[in-house]
Amino acid sequence: MPDITILTEAELRRAVRLDPEAIDCVQDAFAALARGGVEMPPILSMAIEEHNGEVDVKTAYMPGLESFAIKMSPGFFDNPKIGLPSTSGLMILFSATTGMLNALLLDNGYLTDVRTAAAGAVAARHLAREDAATACIMGAGTQAMLQLKALTLVRPIRRAVIWARDPAKAETAAAGMARELGIEVVPEAEPVKAVAGADVIVTTTPATTPILSADWLEPGQHVTAMGSDQHRKNELDPACLARADLYVPDRQAQTAVMGELRAAIGAGLVREDRKFAELGEIVNGTAPGRGSAQAITIADLTGTGVQDTAIATFAFRRAQDAGAGSVFKN
Repeated sequence: MPDITILTEAELRRAVRLDPEAIDCVQDAFAALARGGVEMPPILSMAIEEHNGEVDVKTAYMPGLESFAIKMSPGFFDNPKIGLPSTSGLMILFSATTGMLNALLLDNGYLTDVRTAAAGAVAARHLAREDAATACIMGAGTQAMLQLKALTLVRPIRRAVIWARDPAKAETAAAGMARELGIEVVPEAEPVKAVAGADVIVTTTPATTPILSADWLEPGQHVTAMGSDQHRKNELDPACLARADLYVPDRQAQTAVMGELRAAIGAGLVREDRKFAELGEIVNGTAPGRGSAQAITIADLTGTGVQDTAIATFAFRRAQDAGAGSVFKN
């Protein structure tokens, strides 16, 4: 039996960072999904409403990769009240040729955070205006901050505004990101003011009622909706999709049941049988992206198993190159 490598969160954090290589890794995953040949079953999703929690299980096989991952990702959103992070989890890496267990990646959600932020960067790279210089981040958690950092890697962001339901969290997040990124980052208590004038808007909350109104959108803006990855979640006013010149799902089969598209279909604003080009098709150049500088574009990202397999394989390679991990003799 082959040996099994066990990698801790600390080891994975040293091996993998949110950088251009990680973004390219996730971009390649989108491209592979669009080309075909990827095996990716529907997400196994379970809500634990009694404790404001949820668990997702995602996986995918990508032709050409030596491994595939199965990820288990809990999110319990009251945890910060008791001093615990809201997300945790792990990834299990198997050989794609033998099915034997290769590695346990005990990342506690870190790799999911990185690949999710990288996906936001891919969306902005292909849908936001090339001269996009201002950003609005709706949310003040870990993913919100990573999304802002990811934006700065693909667009010339010089100023950002952070809105959160808790103004104190927005203030803290803005101060921290200003120090880290060396750009102007300010909090804003009124969401409509936060959105005004932003070239890129990213929503990163577990909201179940919309936080972004269609009436606030302006010509030329790009919106990346990250938070709706469960059937009960909804960050965008459904009319946003009707107002957009271009709506782009990561995987339409997912966004139709758990993304912003679900809410728009439910509101009768989008036909259930309407077909949209997915982000991977735009990455590959087989579908058009932004049509003009004045267009309003929306990316609806629910997170895909192919992203998890891609980042897990990427992390395992980097960790091996660094000599990290403990080997369990099976």
